[in-house]
Amino acid sequence: QLQLVESGGGLVQPGGSLRLSCAASGFRLSYYAIGWFRQAPGKEREGISCISRSGSSTNYADSVKGRFTISRDNVRNTVSLQMNSLKAEDTAIYSCAASSRSVGCSDEQADFHSWGQGTQVTVSS
Repeated sequence: QLQLVESGGGLVQPGGSLRLSCAASGFRLSYYAIGWFRQAPGKEREGISCISRSGSSTNYADSVKGRFTISRDNVRNTVSLQMNSLKAEDTAIYSCAASSRSVGCSDEQADFHSWGQGTQVTVSS
């Protein structure tokens, strides 16, 4: 199993922004499609965004489309999630995960085999 580490979470006011990062330990992230997932209290984990190995293909859940942007920096070996116009309902633990899918990406959890521990995002005034 690959080791992924998320960072960048925290407390932000509604309308604010945060940038999450997913870093790899001991392997190249460029070999994998990466997804971001979140789990709010009392709710099931949901896929919110993913990016293909090349970075040419991205997908977003309707709930974050137009507000969140996923990107990857294969030189720095990271995948980032820029979150703008945050809402209270974005409060959750955010995790990144790796998939061996060679083309495109998926928000299906079963497609991912390695997960980070997650970082807490709290949107509150």
